[in-house]
Amino acid sequence: MIEIKRDLYLNQLIDKQGNGMIKIITGIRRCGKSYLLFDLFRKHLLSSGVKEEQIISISLDDDESIPLQNPSVLSEYIKSKITNDKDKFYLLLDEAQLAITEEEYKGKGMIRLYGILNSLLKHHNVDVYITGSNSKFLSSDILTEFRGRGDEIRIHPLSFAEFMSVYSKDSYLGYKEYSLYGGLPYITTCRNDEEKIKYLNNLFKNTYIKDIIERNNLKGDIVIDTLVDILSSDTATLTNPTKLAKSFISHSIKTNANTISSYIDYLMDAFIISKAQRYDIKGKRYIGSPFKYYFEDIGLRNARLNFRQVEPSHIMENILYNELIMRGFLVDIGVVEKYEKNSKGQNTVSLLEVDFVCNKGSQRYYIQSAYSIPDAEKMSQEQASFDRINDSFKKIIVVQDNVLPWHNEKGYLIINILDFLLNPNSLEL
Repeated sequence: MIEIKRDLYLNQLIDKQGNGMIKIITGIRRCGKSYLLFDLFRKHLLSSGVKEEQIISISLDDDESIPLQNPSVLSEYIKSKITNDKDKFYLLLDEAQLAITEEEYKGKGMIRLYGILNSLLKHHNVDVYITGSNSKFLSSDILTEFRGRGDEIRIHPLSFAEFMSVYSKDSYLGYKEYSLYGGLPYITTCRNDEEKIKYLNNLFKNTYIKDIIERNNLKGDIVIDTLVDILSSDTATLTNPTKLAKSFISHSIKTNANTISSYIDYLMDAFIISKAQRYDIKGKRYIGSPFKYYFEDIGLRNARLNFRQVEPSHIMENILYNELIMRGFLVDIGVVEKYEKNSKGQNTVSLLEVDFVCNKGSQRYYIQSAYSIPDAEKMSQEQASFDRINDSFKKIIVVQDNVLPWHNEKGYLIINILDFLLNPNSLEL
């Protein structure tokens, strides 16, 4: 099996080692959480002198571990493995949410797992690492439940740079492959297109959708299935639950905006999609609906549409959004006002969009995703929103055109998508 280096996340785990907190690794199913914990991090522990018997590895989604989904049984098992109070023990617990009942999620009782894990922190010689595949695991006031002792590490499918680290052909062909089939790690082991398509389709139907239906006690899959299809078609376009509900009419399905809103939350809880809000840059405030929804993995999105709607501009925007999130930025959709006179001499105002407003601490970047800029007119169009921002933060236009990074006369950076994705310092060029 090919070893994929995931240093971004491994280094986070190493940095947090022994910090007295519960390290919580979250992310969509099959994105590599178990591999990170049981392979890469475990290998790190062993190479640093930790003995096998000091590592307590439990995968709750294994058939033989089903009894351990009972918190009481799990607690006793863990205690039996901590054989002394001198050596350092490392608990690696995979798919921890399986030890939380639906009744506990609904607030009908104390979440016993939290108590068990918190009690382990009282032992100076126990370091706890857990994975979870849905944000419900975090949304149940987890930081409160852990009394401020939970430390989240969110991981994602492979970035383009991680994908290219195990891809044998050039980056141009690699991007075509990545933009079609995405970055779920198993994709890199598939021998042909047929295997990749089958894997993605089965994963969506038999894992993600099935999990959502079971976790939320849905009566059927027709609404959630249709919603996923509509969101796949509307990737990177402004929409909202009311608009989406109207789309169901063409599918002869009765539903309403409240139901759609709940189902969107289910998809976000499963880390399948993310929501980007609009932000008024000059007014320094968030604007309500509509929103943009992006898929955590572009291959999953394409698979839902049977690879029929492969618009390079929308796919590129989704990939760029995911990359920025991966780099630790909070990402919004920027809005600026444009004032001008119409043919009658009347003052009018329109809204111009900045694809991404990226914030991390004191850092801010404005980014446009432009598939191609063939001429001066298109350049003027793409930078029109930038021209109306009166601050000094860096402004970047990412293109798929084969160009070297350069700054235009206004100081805006123009950079090819491959150069942006493969260079971890591309924002600083």
